[in-house]
Amino acid sequence: MAAKPDDSKKRKHAPAAGGKSAPKKLKSSTDKILKKPHKSIKQLGDKKQQPKPHVPVESKRERRIQAKELAEARKKKRKKHYTLEQELASLWEKMRTRNIAKEERSRLVSDALKKMKGKIPEIASSHVSSRVLQTCVKHCTQDERNAVFVEIRPHFITLATNTYAVHLVTKMLDNASKEQQALFISALHGHVATLLRHMVGSLVVEHAYQLGNAAQKQTLLMELYSPELQLFKDLISAKEARLVDVISNLQLQKGSVIRHMTSVLQPIMEKGILDHSIIHRALVEYLTIADKTSAAEIIQQLSSPDLVRMIHTKDGSKIGIFCIKHGSAKERKKIIKGMKDKVGKVARDKCGALVLVSILSIVDDTKLLSKVIIRELEGILKELLSDQNGRRPLLQLLHPNSSRHFSPDELAALGSSVPSLVTKSPSEVNETETSGLGEAGKEDVDVTESSLVNEGGKKDPLTRRQELLVHSGLAEKLIDACCEMAEELLRSNFGKDVIYEVAMGGADSILSPTLDGKLETLHGVIASLAAHPKMEGSDEQHLFEHFHSSRTIRKLILDSPSFACTLYEKALKGKCSIWAQGHSAKVISALLETSSAMVHKLVKKEVQPLVDDGILKLAK
Repeated sequence: MAAKPDDSKKRKHAPAAGGKSAPKKLKSSTDKILKKPHKSIKQLGDKKQQPKPHVPVESKRERRIQAKELAEARKKKRKKHYTLEQELASLWEKMRTRNIAKEERSRLVSDALKKMKGKIPEIASSHVSSRVLQTCVKHCTQDERNAVFVEIRPHFITLATNTYAVHLVTKMLDNASKEQQALFISALHGHVATLLRHMVGSLVVEHAYQLGNAAQKQTLLMELYSPELQLFKDLISAKEARLVDVISNLQLQKGSVIRHMTSVLQPIMEKGILDHSIIHRALVEYLTIADKTSAAEIIQQLSSPDLVRMIHTKDGSKIGIFCIKHGSAKERKKIIKGMKDKVGKVARDKCGALVLVSILSIVDDTKLLSKVIIRELEGILKELLSDQNGRRPLLQLLHPNSSRHFSPDELAALGSSVPSLVTKSPSEVNETETSGLGEAGKEDVDVTESSLVNEGGKKDPLTRRQELLVHSGLAEKLIDACCEMAEELLRSNFGKDVIYEVAMGGADSILSPTLDGKLETLHGVIASLAAHPKMEGSDEQHLFEHFHSSRTIRKLILDSPSFACTLYEKALKGKCSIWAQGHSAKVISALLETSSAMVHKLVKKEVQPLVDDGILKLAK
């Protein structure tokens, strides 16, 4: 089979006429040279003869310097005030040192402010310049500070939303006079809701709210309530602090206020901006006027692990109590799990401790509480016993809602509820529906059963306390800690309440009879400490003479006959005459003032003669 001709090869040129091909012209080296007229033969010869010039290799240091110079040149083009910022940075390094003289620092601050004059709003947004300005505002004279305030005043809102300039604004607020503070708060008029939705701007509003007086705080809050209140803010007096009073006095439509507040607060909560006290206050006021459906939605939205970020303020802790009281079991579980590894910090906080108390008083899932809260409290038990706030969850388990351990305001907060979510009798519900304000009364009527929320736990309170305190093992560890720290607790202003409640066995004798043996041991430890002889000239007072411990021991004698007998047998028998004067006399007189006949019989022979001789006086 014949091979196919190769089509890939170029076709040969057709022969010229007559069948003879044209003779090929030989190419010479001179033809090649002539084709490139721009290069002469001499130039080609020179190129071959001359070697390439040696280019020195740059070192790493030189390359780094060149890159730095290039970066500097680019920054100068990109940043308008780059050179000024460099000068300010060098001045700042000098003025912020600790060992600099006051006069020298004042001179440097003045120089820096002169360089920045007229350019402060522009350069305040810079990372470096903002820090320089903060230092200058802190150390400058009042006249210089006033000049800075005047220059940035038209740009407050813009600077408040900048990541770096916001620190200058808050620093200016900290050092502002009352007139300047009032001017700044008036500059926020119409922008409060917008700024609160901004992660950076919300810091400025909160700072102004914290520094403002009652009237200024009210002005900021009114912008969140209703557009009408922004226009007619002069009609509201500082006495009308509650939103309910404002609505009734100005005859506003309750439904429109609820809708406006929902539109303002909803984006803030969706963005997770929950740390500020002004938002907590607005939420509390919203829940006081909201209908059942709206209130239930807010409670459901707030009942999350993020609630722990709100409970550090008075109003935030109130919201936390509302969520625990009215939330479902599932929502309560979310809140408790969100406190994991934060229980100690929450317990030591004045407001957070109340939320913890509410959880221990309401939540029925004692297994979850023991796992998350009780276990963490046990790990820091000794630290909490003498802590003013940390002891409160323990005192609540030992003696619930005692006026000795909680102030009237705190007890009121623990008992507070959302008005629209409180379970009411049919007659009360009808009254509420007919006497509602504006449109809100009609909105309350159409509420489905699914919107009803829990109010308190279903478990018996005594059973819940036994499971959390005794069955979990907390009580045993608590008694052991009291035995170990008995003297310290008796002398402590806050620890004395804990050791008293433990030694008494708790309200309803919750620690008896399970831990009677441990309680007797604690009584013996206190009696042994009291049995130490009185040391003349010693700096440390005896337990019978110390202000806190003498009163705690007296109270135990009056309320616990078993402790009174133990103390007399171990520490006072035959020594009553020694302690019959001074602070200790109250301890001895308590032996006869107690209502226990057993104690009277035991001590009468020794103590009664002291009364008869006029050495010891009994309380009337």
